[in-house]
Amino acid sequence: MLKIYNTLSNKIEDFIPTVENSVKMYVCGPTVYDKAHLGHARCYITWDTLYRYLKFSGYNVTYCRNVTDVDDKILKKADEQKVLPEVITDKYYKSFSDSMKNLNCLKPDIEPRATKTIGEMIAMVKKLEQTGFAYAVDGDVYFRVEKYSKYGELSSQPIKDLMKGARVETSDKKENPLDFALWKKDEAHGYNSPWGKGRPGWHIECSAMNKKHLGDTIDIHAGGADLAFPHHENERAQSECANGCIFSKYWMHNGFVTINKEKMSKSLNNFLTIDDLLKKYDCNAIRLFILTNHYRMPVEFNDEALTAASNGAKRLINAVAGFDKNDIYDEDTIKDFKEAMDDDLNTSKALAVLFKLVDKIKKNDRADIMANTLRYLGGVLGFNFDLAKKEVSKEELLKIVEPLYDEFSVDKAVEPDKLLERIINLRKEARANKDWAKSDEIRDILLKNKIQLNDSKEGTTWQIL
Repeated sequence: MLKIYNTLSNKIEDFIPTVENSVKMYVCGPTVYDKAHLGHARCYITWDTLYRYLKFSGYNVTYCRNVTDVDDKILKKADEQKVLPEVITDKYYKSFSDSMKNLNCLKPDIEPRATKTIGEMIAMVKKLEQTGFAYAVDGDVYFRVEKYSKYGELSSQPIKDLMKGARVETSDKKENPLDFALWKKDEAHGYNSPWGKGRPGWHIECSAMNKKHLGDTIDIHAGGADLAFPHHENERAQSECANGCIFSKYWMHNGFVTINKEKMSKSLNNFLTIDDLLKKYDCNAIRLFILTNHYRMPVEFNDEALTAASNGAKRLINAVAGFDKNDIYDEDTIKDFKEAMDDDLNTSKALAVLFKLVDKIKKNDRADIMANTLRYLGGVLGFNFDLAKKEVSKEELLKIVEPLYDEFSVDKAVEPDKLLERIINLRKEARANKDWAKSDEIRDILLKNKIQLNDSKEGTTWQIL
């Protein structure tokens, strides 16, 4: 049986969905005002893996991931660039979608936009006001936190402690400093509402989209650890007060990606975009880097770790090269894989199972069955086996490497494989001289020509992408 860590109870629990064999899963999506970064990759690869594993386990899953397309940062960028907000949101939604596709993340079943759910948000705010859980002041509407006795449970912070030390948005309009905005007055960018022109608070957006597309109660609500408070805490409060029932049975949160022990974020300007990462590493390398670590633990980014992940991913993917797909699998391996994943999505243990398969394939221990099992289970973790090493003819290789003769001033009488050998030796010399810029330049030139270098203890090899 699948067991997962529930942030609400602070313990690992048996996963029992509300409706047998059916799972409603909601993940907080991007605010589309800039390019996605490695932190986003960690989040969405994690929940993509959960989605894939739930389906693999036989559940009928409805995966909803929202798009926040109304927000202060979006409006600020639109004003700076003197364009409509939708110009910004459309551009970065496309960028985000492309990044997810390039990371081999499955598209969610439902991907609602906040701006298409304004009516439902207004209806929810009205109900909260009518039942006394909210109050309006001069065009703004706030949620009365003290009326919800469970506030603070999700983030394990009693209301008294929150009152003493929480960093909350203060306002003279509030009855209580902890009260949070459900609706904000906004004459310039607002929507018509019973309280005048305004726009929704961040938290009410997810509550309304959840209710519209998944219903009053869902099975899994997931997102980054930074969302537990205040976003998920506030979501839970307003949803349960508006709907009169449990909002989510299980809350799951992934750990941060850190650089020099600091959380990767745009505000700290220490983030690496997914697009930039994919210029150096393929989707399998990034996925292996992330899944090697347990999803709840922080991940420390560095080039050495990603290079190691790149080598490991190629070893995994290339192990199936030359084997045809079939429907025969090694059941003992599948059992070991499920045992690892059922243990709170322990992808590190699951990867160990896959690498054992690689060793068995090399030993010709029922190699075709093991290769097929590797492809099957690796797909559950989202690896793209279409990137397995391609066999090319001498003529095809010559065509690929032709631009490199002039680039490296080599006589065209030299055979293509010998040319690549010379280039690899040039890079080896640069690395020996600690000329890292030259080494990177050579690697990037080859990559631009669809030739990937793989560094390992045994030396450097090349493959055609």
